[in-house]
Amino acid sequence: MLTNNDILKKLRVAHKLRDEDIIKILKLVDFDISKGALGDMFRNEDHPKYVEAGDQILRNFLNGLIIHLRGPRPKLKLPKKNDQK
Repeated sequence: MLTNNDILKKLRVAHKLRDEDIIKILKLVDFDISKGALGDMFRNEDHPKYVEAGDQILRNFLNGLIIHLRGPRPKLKLPKKNDQK
């Protein structure tokens, strides 16, 4: 079974992202993380400083990656109340 750390590692390799790129992607969704904390998630599981990536970091990374690849979500144009027929 893949862990959140495995998914992050695979996405990092697939998109050729460096740590700085991942930090910038997370900032697109207002999620701040240090380079050291990010590095702890990419360590081997048997390393003493290994940190398991939670669902929140993966969710924010995926949302940020969408913005990074597609651009920001366009604003919805709501009909004006006067335009009702």
